[in-house]
Amino acid sequence: MKRSILFIAAISMAFLYSCRSGLTENETSANDAHYIIAYVFPGDRVMDESEVDGSYLTHINYAFANIIDGRIVEGYSNDSLNFAVLRQIREQNPNLQLLISVGGWGWSGGFSDMALTPESRAVFIESAADFLVKHGLDGLDLDWEYPGLPGNNNIHRPEDKENFTALLRECRVALDELGAGEKHYLLTIAAASFQAFLDNTEMDVVAEYLDFINIMTYDFVGEWANTTGHHSNLFTPAFNPAAMSTAGGVEVFNNIGISNDKLLIGAAFYGRGWKDVNPENNGLDQTGTGLTGVNLNYHSIVQNQLSNPAYQQLWDDKAVAPYLWNPTERIFITYENPESIREKARFVKEKGLKGIMFWQYFGDHEKELLMSMFNELSQVE
Repeated sequence: MKRSILFIAAISMAFLYSCRSGLTENETSANDAHYIIAYVFPGDRVMDESEVDGSYLTHINYAFANIIDGRIVEGYSNDSLNFAVLRQIREQNPNLQLLISVGGWGWSGGFSDMALTPESRAVFIESAADFLVKHGLDGLDLDWEYPGLPGNNNIHRPEDKENFTALLRECRVALDELGAGEKHYLLTIAAASFQAFLDNTEMDVVAEYLDFINIMTYDFVGEWANTTGHHSNLFTPAFNPAAMSTAGGVEVFNNIGISNDKLLIGAAFYGRGWKDVNPENNGLDQTGTGLTGVNLNYHSIVQNQLSNPAYQQLWDDKAVAPYLWNPTERIFITYENPESIREKARFVKEKGLKGIMFWQYFGDHEKELLMSMFNELSQVE
C-alpha cells in the first residue's frame, strides 16, 4: 500500500516536471520512480517563498527539529513561520511532500535517552505526531548520528541497536494510526555509509518500517583529517583502494539485503578544504591542515574559487569527482560540480536506486546543481 501511494505521487510529479520543462511525456518517464529530496536549513531566519523552487523537488526535509526532555521541539524560534512558507510552496506543487528532520550532527544528543524504554519512546512518538499535525507536514525523518556511537560526543549505549529498531517500529505503527487509512505519513532516516553504523543498527529489520533510506554519501574526508581527498566521490579513487565512495556505500546496504529501490544516495552542495598542502599530485592525497572559517558551499566556491584563475579546476576520472588546487597558496578543495552530480544521477538510473537527496538547498548557485540532477533524472537513455 505504501509503495503504491508513493508511486502514484511520483507519476504526478513527473507530469508537473513535464509541464515545467517542456519535455515530452516519454522524456520524463525515466523520472517516474526517482525522488529528488532537498534538505532545507534556513537557520534562525524566516524564509521567503521565492527562495525555494519546489517544482524540481519531490520532497523537502526541513532541518532540524531538536529533542528536549524526550520530546520533539522546534529547533529555531522562526521554524513555525518557515513551515507556513513551506506549506505555501506545497500549495503551488501539490505533490511535494514536507518532512521534519530530527537531530542531525548537532542535535542527536537526546536520541539514546529518548529511545531507551517503551515509555520514553511513547512520549517522543506522541510529540512527533502532534508536531506533524500542528505544522501540516507529511512525514518524519530521523537523523540519529549515530545509534551506539558517540557522534558529536553524544550519550550512547550498546542497547541503542535494538532500541533504534523498536523506535522505528513503534513510529511506523503510530503514523499509520495517525493517517487512519486516509493519509500515508512518511517515515525515513538519514543513514551513514560506514560499516560501524551498520554494525550498531539492524538495518535489514528496520528497512521494512521505512519508506526509504537516505544514505549520507558525503563527508568521507574533511578538515578534521590531515590528508586531502574526495569527500563525496562516486567511485573508489585509484590513489586509495580503501577510500569510501558513494557506490561503496550502496554496496554495504546491498550486502545486508536492502534493495536499491529503498535507497537514495547523497549529494553535497558544499566542499571541504585544506591549506598548507604538500604540492605533489596537485595536492590530492597529500598532507595538509584543515581549512576552517571559510564558506565552501557551492555558491561561494563559484564566486570565490571557480572565478579565480589561481585555482586549477581538476577532475579525477577514476573517482568521478572534481577538485580544486591552488599551487600558489597550496589550498586543496574537494567539492561537487554539475558534472559529478550528473554522473550520480546516471548511477541512480543504472542501479535502480530511489533517487538523490542533498545537503542543502541554499548552498546551490542559481540552481546549477539541482538542474543538473533534475535534467539527468528526467532523460530516457
